[in-house]
This record gives sequence, structure tokens and C-alpha cells, in this order.
Amino acid sequence: MEHQTIVEALLLGLLEGLTEFIPVSSTGHILLAGHFLGFQSTGKSFEVLIQLGAILAILSVYFGRLWKMATDLPSDPRTQRFVLGILVAFLPAAVIGALAHDFIKTVLFESPRLICIMLIIGGFVLLALDRMALKPKYHDVMDFPLSLCLKIGFFQCLAMIPGTSRSGATIVGALLMGTDKRSAAEFSFFLAMPTMAGAFAYDLYKNRDILSAADLPIISVGFVAAFITAVIVVRYLLNYVSRHGFALFAWWRLIVGAVGLAALMVWG
Repeated sequence: MEHQTIVEALLLGLLEGLTEFIPVSSTGHILLAGHFLGFQSTGKSFEVLIQLGAILAILSVYFGRLWKMATDLPSDPRTQRFVLGILVAFLPAAVIGALAHDFIKTVLFESPRLICIMLIIGGFVLLALDRMALKPKYHDVMDFPLSLCLKIGFFQCLAMIPGTSRSGATIVGALLMGTDKRSAAEFSFFLAMPTMAGAFAYDLYKNRDILSAADLPIISVGFVAAFITAVIVVRYLLNYVSRHGFALFAWWRLIVGAVGLAALMVWG
């Protein structure tokens, strides 16, 4: 394994953990960075499989709360409704993602110009959202009705276009339908668990014949790096969003998208 490739995997893993749960599109950032670094993974699986590190970051930070939910689930109707809501929200992405998997990986993942355009569009959406005088009706993720969960699930499907952002799509959808900023971000965290775990398992299954032991060191390095940075982001993001909104992430998207387009015009 080339030292350079390991360093690239480390950098991309850090980028994954840093961007997975903020509305800037982790996949878009990794694909763009990989494009300019010349990083090539087998079947574009590295970019999906290292998300397991981010999943485990949520599990570690929310372990106490998840454990309480697990013990309350058999007897507590409120917990049962919440878990059902997460599964309902996950369903659209599970169905559409499975049907469109090959198109997403072979067409959308191979279009860095599309990623830059979606980053810029998403930046303007977040800026507009921050300026809206929205009046939230829901302040606790445990109280989201199933109909709201399903609508957020459909918004999540927009993130199949790289550069859109899974967390961005779910947070924007939730806010437009009456949640406050903190509960929107928190619901996005919980929805990430089945969504990313499902994407991980499905991608691993689809690429089982082309992945080899030689891919393991690269994926492992990216996985560990993603876990470490994602833990830090998950611990502090909710409080930041509650106080400051999404303007920082909007400008981040606009700058990265514009710089990416300029770099593509110069270097291709």
C-alpha cells in the first residue's frame, strides 16, 4: 500500500467525520477532494464504507439515550412512536436508494461539476432559510407525528444527488414543516443511523466481489479518522445550531462550490 494513498485516506476520513452531520454534504466534499487528489477507490466504496465511523460516533455520543430507548421500547408508547417515526422516515431512502444505486454510483458520483453546483444551490437555500420568520410547532423529536417523519424522509432522498447534503435536506425539510432548529438537527442525527447503516450494508453487498484485502487498510484508516472527527462534531453541533443558525454552513458551501468550479475550469 502506497504511503501517499494512506495519507489521502486519512485526510478524506477526517473530512467525512467533519462534514457528515453538518449541512454541507460530506459525500460531495469527499468526491471533490478525491477528484483533485487523484484518489480512486474500488467501486467508489471507500466514500460509503467509511460512513460507518460516523455512525459509531452517534452511537457512542447517544449511547445512554439509545439504551434508555431500548429498555423503554416494550412498554412506552411515546418511545414506540418515535422509533416507528424513524423507520417511516428511513423508508423512502431505502426504496429509492436501492432502485437507483447503480445510477447514483456510476453517473452522479462521477460528476464533480454537478457537486459544485448543488453545493452553491444548497448554500443559497440555507441563507434564505435563516432569514425566514418560521414559527416552530415541534420542539421535541419524540413528539414528531408520523406524517411529518415521512415528509422528512422524502426530503432526505434529495441527498442522493451528491453535493445536496443528507443532513441539510432533512434539516431544511423539518424546519419548513414546523420544527425548531435543535429538534430538526437532532432528528437528522437519529435518521442518519438506519440510513447510513443501510447504505453501508447495501454497498458492501453490491461490491463484495470486487473488494479485496488490499482495500482494508485504506478503508480502516478512513473509518477511524471519520469516527474521531464525527464524535467532536456531534457533541457540539446542536448547541451551535440552536444559537447561531446555518449561515456559516451556507457560506462554507458557497465558497467550496465556487472554488471547486473555478478549479475544474482551470485543471479539469
